Amino acid sequence: MQGPRPPRARPGASRAPSPRGASTASSASLGKAPPGGVLGGSQGAPQVFDEEGKNVTPQPLFQPDPNAARTHGSSLWTPPQDTSPTKPGLDEAEPEEDADFSLSEQQQEEEEEEEEAALAEAELEQVVEVLLTETDTRWMLHLPTALVSTEAEEAPRVLERNKIYTELCEAKIDSEYFEEKIVQTFSGAAKTKEVQCETITVAEKGVVVTPWDLDHPLDASGAEPAETEGPKSPAGTSSTSLTAGEQGRPGAVPSATDSAAPARSPEEQELHSGAILTSAKLQQDLVVMERILMENIFQPKLAVYRQIPVLIEPVVTSDTEVEEDEEEEEEEEEDEDEEEAAEAAEGPAEEAGPRLELLWSYRCDLTRGHSVSSMSWNKANPDLLAVGYREFVSRGKKKGLACCWSLKNPMWPERIFRCEHGVTAVDFSRARPQLLAVGTASGRVAVYDVRGRQDTALLDSSACLNKHKGPVWQLKWVEQEGGATAGDKEERLMCISGDGRMTQWFIQQRLDCSDVMQIKRTESEKKKLPGERERKCEGPISQQAAGMCFDFHPKDTDIFLAGTEEGHIYCCSCSGKEQILGTYRGHEGPVYKVAWNPTSTDMFLSCSADWSILLWHRDSHTPLLTFTSVTAVVHDISWAPHSALIFAAVNEKRVEIWDLSVSIFDPVLCCAGSPEGNLSSLLFARNAECLLLGDSRGQVGVWLLPSLAVPSSEQVGSLYDIVAPAGAVKQ
Repeated sequence: MQGPRPPRARPGASRAPSPRGASTASSASLGKAPPGGVLGGSQGAPQVFDEEGKNVTPQPLFQPDPNAARTHGSSLWTPPQDTSPTKPGLDEAEPEEDADFSLSEQQQEEEEEEEEAALAEAELEQVVEVLLTETDTRWMLHLPTALVSTEAEEAPRVLERNKIYTELCEAKIDSEYFEEKIVQTFSGAAKTKEVQCETITVAEKGVVVTPWDLDHPLDASGAEPAETEGPKSPAGTSSTSLTAGEQGRPGAVPSATDSAAPARSPEEQELHSGAILTSAKLQQDLVVMERILMENIFQPKLAVYRQIPVLIEPVVTSDTEVEEDEEEEEEEEEDEDEEEAAEAAEGPAEEAGPRLELLWSYRCDLTRGHSVSSMSWNKANPDLLAVGYREFVSRGKKKGLACCWSLKNPMWPERIFRCEHGVTAVDFSRARPQLLAVGTASGRVAVYDVRGRQDTALLDSSACLNKHKGPVWQLKWVEQEGGATAGDKEERLMCISGDGRMTQWFIQQRLDCSDVMQIKRTESEKKKLPGERERKCEGPISQQAAGMCFDFHPKDTDIFLAGTEEGHIYCCSCSGKEQILGTYRGHEGPVYKVAWNPTSTDMFLSCSADWSILLWHRDSHTPLLTFTSVTAVVHDISWAPHSALIFAAVNEKRVEIWDLSVSIFDPVLCCAGSPEGNLSSLLFARNAECLLLGDSRGQVGVWLLPSLAVPSSEQVGSLYDIVAPAGAVKQ
């Protein structure tokens, strides 16, 4: 292939000088070069022109300063100046010379073209060998493959590495420090960068910050923290800078608070710590944390109490642990079989039936050594329980307690109210559930507000002129008609005391009371002597009888029962001239509790210190049934809240569950109390199938009852059918 032909030198440029050559050279030096040639100046610098006569001479890369060249002396040629006016100019003779030069140039070009044409034909007949070769490959980016054939030699080694990596990943997942997220595991190459600057002083500081400091950055006094010193403080005076000795000494780690606030004295630090510990916010946070811990600990028991499924946390064990657990289970099964065989050999009749299961006990160090005297559920919050404590044997050495327990924390009461004397009765208000009435052995009646944390009573009967002179054995909030309009009911506090009075308390600016009735002693029946005048068997005498208990009718709140120390039970009315409507004699000792049947409202139970439990009908002054199982004082009785045939009784030795539809001679369930203490009181749970038992050690146990009979609408008729053979009770 033939490329573009370079410009040829003009023939006249290489020939010897001639007469015409002088003029030609002079014209070239003045810039008048013939078209399509190369001309050289007087100094030998060639100039290249193309066929059109344009100067295509390559320019040098370095351009000298023309002014500097003139200063040091220029070697460039300058044309001579002819000042003769008669000599003709060179431009006048140039046209003739240019014409001759152009003719000779055309002839030379024609000759050269003929030679080139002849040369090209000769070259076409020659054989030309062309050898093509491949240059070396240069890799700009090389990424090795991530796949290896299974038939390759390095395949086993790659498979082994993959297996090790898989095991490592699986082991990391089980670690507590593993966190699945995208991270960059390879750090970039370190770069060295040199910077010239002043020496930077570095100091390490550490401080322990608690959540309290984060929430409350200011002091308890409310003062603003001091501003830190600026970085322009002079050297040696800045509190944040460290000397060389301090930096080199081990353990010299200044606190961050040193630069933020002035140092406190030991007294100020102690006051600050005390303010934190006594703050209401910290106490509230501790209460919430304590409740969370208690719910985690007692979760299975609380789930059974509320009749919800128990959450079972999965346990991950190894093979060796599984084998050990299996061995332990086998040993436990063998021990249980031996115990069952021993129990079958002994075979007590009362242990063969259903049993009570203890869920938990309300107890703490404060209640230890006290006896549980009474219990009451809150009417609005069924999880809140009020318990009264007094000395088991009245000696006047220990003070009384009234505690409010919650299901959220069975190990410490929510509220604690301390009394000078033993607490004998407690009850929550229905209209105002935050009010708790407390009666003591000294005859004091107090009303507490459980919403506050103060230990002082909201209202107290100490200033009342008509206060009780004997122990308040029972008190209760009762709704009676007494509002401004007909049909309105007003809640009043009723109390019965050992001074023989039953009082009604009014809550105003202070506590004040009025007597509902005074209980008088009655003469025992005697044979009439000759000449003796007849007496009424219920004739009053000067000495009053101590009242022990009472219970208002579930439908008619004007009628109530009152049990006395003599063993008599009075049916009384709050309105009317005749307060005593009837007297029920059957007990030989003090009557500790009377309770109307919640469904069959004409029948009631009573228990006494004479070891007996009696079932009465309102129209019969003699007992219909007598329940006696053991020779022990019966302290408390209570009907089941959803059954007219089931009731519970507690004596010093055990608790008994009676089901009249099953038997009227023996209880269906018995549970012995602790040998270290005696049972003193009982209470059915309102929203669970559980029974609460208080004892003389200050504990209130929550026991799970077995499945009781489902209540039906025919139970009232069944109760009448059961007691009809015992006495003439007409329906």
